[in-house]
Amino acid sequence: MKVKILSHTPEPEKVISMAAKLCYSAVGVDEIEKNLTEESVNKFLNMLVSIGHESPLEHVSFTFAVEGISRACSHQIVRHRIASYSQQSQRYVKLDQFEYIIPHEINEIEEARELFIDSMKKDQEVYDKLVDILFEKHYNNLIKNGKNEKEAKRQAEKKAIEDARYVFPNACETKMVFTMNIRTLYNFLNHRCCERAQWEIRDLSIEMLRQLRQIAPILFKNIGPNCIQGPCPEGNMACGNIIQVREKFKNL
Repeated sequence: MKVKILSHTPEPEKVISMAAKLCYSAVGVDEIEKNLTEESVNKFLNMLVSIGHESPLEHVSFTFAVEGISRACSHQIVRHRIASYSQQSQRYVKLDQFEYIIPHEINEIEEARELFIDSMKKDQEVYDKLVDILFEKHYNNLIKNGKNEKEAKRQAEKKAIEDARYVFPNACETKMVFTMNIRTLYNFLNHRCCERAQWEIRDLSIEMLRQLRQIAPILFKNIGPNCIQGPCPEGNMACGNIIQVREKFKNL
């Protein structure tokens, strides 16, 4: 898995401080900015987060590039709807050799790993055969309808891979670029850093948080699963490791 912050709003903590202070100030942004120091930003942001005034957080966004995740993981990511997404298309990109993600529990057992890899190989073989069969059908029809050879090949391949992709599994590797504002990131990280989150999206969210803390340490120092700042909201489904979890995110 590869996670990289491609870009973000410059001086995120300063921007949020200015936006929030404007709500309570009789002066304009120029005067507010003049009086901002690192110490005052730190103090104000800690207060802002503690009282739950989250709307100013929406003025700052981060754009991530993610590679080496499964389609099962990407389907979970896009459930967070207040965000922007771009994902590698299986409709337009022909996968001559698709990559796939092997779950840890399967990878640790030789028999299970062999079964899994064999299944992936069969999926690729079926995909390739379907592409060939569908390509021939579409190519012949396009030629009959007056398309030249070059255009017929281009359109036939697109039509072929559009339907052949249905054979690919949830394990199929994908790539994404997505943008979230900080308020959305808080929600994302609260849910996906939790021990009860599925392992792949949990690994992703923890790496995202680690990188976010390097850029905006005040804003993200107390962010992680909900239990690091209060009681676990999972009730009877709690992992039972709240002390270890808090220590883990304290030292992230």
